[in-house]
Amino acid sequence: MSPHPIVEYTSASSWAMIEDKISPFAKDTLAKLIKFLEDEVYPAARVAHAQLPKDPEQRWKTVIPVLAELKEKAKKLGLWNLFLSKAHYPQFGVPLTNLEYGVMAEVLGRGGQLASESVNCSAPDTGNMEVLARYASPEQQKKWLVPLLNGEIRSAFAMTERFVASSDATNIRTTIRQEGNEIVISGHKWYISGAGDPRCALHLVLGKSDPDNSDKYRQQSIVIVPANAPGVKVIRPMGVFGYDDAPEGHCEIIYDNVRVPVENLVYGWGKGFEIIQGRLGPGRIHHCMRSVGAASYALDLLLQRVTDPAKKTFGKYLYEHGTVVSDIAQSRAEIEAARLLVYSAALQIDKMKAKGALKEIGIAKFVVPSMACQVIDRAIQAYGAEGVSQDTPLAAMYAGLRTLRIADGPDAVHIQQIGQRELKRAPAVTQRHAEVRKKEKTIAERFGVKVQL
Repeated sequence: MSPHPIVEYTSASSWAMIEDKISPFAKDTLAKLIKFLEDEVYPAARVAHAQLPKDPEQRWKTVIPVLAELKEKAKKLGLWNLFLSKAHYPQFGVPLTNLEYGVMAEVLGRGGQLASESVNCSAPDTGNMEVLARYASPEQQKKWLVPLLNGEIRSAFAMTERFVASSDATNIRTTIRQEGNEIVISGHKWYISGAGDPRCALHLVLGKSDPDNSDKYRQQSIVIVPANAPGVKVIRPMGVFGYDDAPEGHCEIIYDNVRVPVENLVYGWGKGFEIIQGRLGPGRIHHCMRSVGAASYALDLLLQRVTDPAKKTFGKYLYEHGTVVSDIAQSRAEIEAARLLVYSAALQIDKMKAKGALKEIGIAKFVVPSMACQVIDRAIQAYGAEGVSQDTPLAAMYAGLRTLRIADGPDAVHIQQIGQRELKRAPAVTQRHAEVRKKEKTIAERFGVKVQL
């Protein structure tokens, strides 16, 4: 029996470790996905880039033709909404676990935004669909979730704000207040991903609805705001290391007394913080899954470069110089380790849901993007000037992965949380150590020896 095609992209050992946890349906879907990516998506990457106009206005009005074609093909193949697990969302999900999707997300990560969007598994829509599937009313789901699941519209999640430290969500200043049968939203957001897309139909907006609540985690609410509602002002697309990431973009937006029906409140007043915690957990691990794939692709590019006879220097292949072989080995080891972290987090989410996997998600979130940045940096170094140019995907990949160390919670926050969690173990660790020393003393006395000077 021939090995599953995934081993060409991951490793035989990592696949052997989880294969018994992967259903026959998931194995078949994974094989189908790999073939679709190899035959259709990866070869279309440069075509999609060429189809995006360079005109600063037109690029924000464009639906890339080859992407639209890929989405239709993916739907027909049943490669659609793979991220949404039926175990957690029985009404809307597909019969895949987070672990099974994690393996798929790695190969999607090799193809960047194009690959993920082609199967309707791209951020921020994935997180928004999970929010609507878990927290929205049936009426909200019919109006907004179903079109998102069908890939007919796109969405944005409006949390990050200008002028405040948004990594602490309690700092949010956007106001959400009820006036009669309407909700009024006023605030200034930025780096709102997806808001530039001509297909973006809704924003999920986080704001303060009860600033005087003694519980600072019950002050926030989330409201569905139609993208074309009066008062929604998209000020500009923000650059990310000089990239605008059109047509989705990351936009600065002012909500100027935007009015929506009270029925647009998601889940209830004061539930905003609860919702974002439920949203960001799976979203963070999805990013990590794709990051492992991006790092693997960068390593492949590195291998091609250093073994290219046309790129010899001083009569030697690049791999025969300096620390190149060491860089390759380090990259492989780091990718393998990061993959296991992601698998561990995905398994824990499957068993305990996102709330029960906060430690595993947090560790992966600050380890994996940093690892990917390091691997991509080594590849860039091997390519020289070409590595930072538009002629390879490496520079754009690095920009995206470096940004991920800030998005969905900066590294420092996750590191602090994990460190504080570890410190809570100190009393138990100290007690255990004391018990060992007590038993040690008894054994030493029985043998008549001293274990310390």
